Amino acid sequence: MFKTLTHGKHTILSHPDYFNLVDINWFDATYWQKQNKIVGAKKGRATAWFFKHDDLTAVLRHYWRGGLVGKVLSDQYLYLGLKNTRVYEEFSLMIELIELGLNVPKPIAAKVTTAGLIYRGDIITEAIKGAKSLLDILIERPLTEGELKRIANTIALFHNKGVYHADLNINNILFNEEGDVYIIDFDRGELKVPNPQWQQSNMARLKRSFLKEQGRNSVFNWQSNDWKTLNALYSQKLSA
Repeated sequence: MFKTLTHGKHTILSHPDYFNLVDINWFDATYWQKQNKIVGAKKGRATAWFFKHDDLTAVLRHYWRGGLVGKVLSDQYLYLGLKNTRVYEEFSLMIELIELGLNVPKPIAAKVTTAGLIYRGDIITEAIKGAKSLLDILIERPLTEGELKRIANTIALFHNKGVYHADLNINNILFNEEGDVYIIDFDRGELKVPNPQWQQSNMARLKRSFLKEQGRNSVFNWQSNDWKTLNALYSQKLSA
């Protein structure tokens, strides 16, 4: 599955392919900056750093709290054991999703750092080659019917496998350079028994993200009929 190694207050989770390569420095963006290995950054609530090391291009992301709690605790979480951390839960889930053959980034490593009753976390995943989010694409041009179909099929496949995504939105759905659809960011995600209630809740959240970005961007190539097409294609692929 994956390997765990503890160094004092730090616990590192590693994919078996990287167990002998990853060390504590990998989780420090400054370490990569000093070696001129940072190749990009994506700013959101927090910055995700893209670095290239040998043949690996990866994304380093720190765990930050959102909402009102985040303004007070920022990146601090209550520590109730390693397996109860959001870091461990996301990393182990992504390992399972890879084993299920689903299109998610390969999890490389993750780190949990404890200090008394709190912990902080970081995760490294493999970068998706040529990745463009739905938001990136829709600012440039409309989605084709073929692309809508691939998005619908991918979401339905995840839902049929019982994959619940806590924040399904158009920033977390990507196309790679070959046109395959990937879903990213599985913080607070989980495997559930397939059920229309949570599946439709996921889709409602996705629909809201289209509308939200449409309101934010002066150029946004999205029409209400596009949602009808996407949702209809998704429903066709969803298991009864």
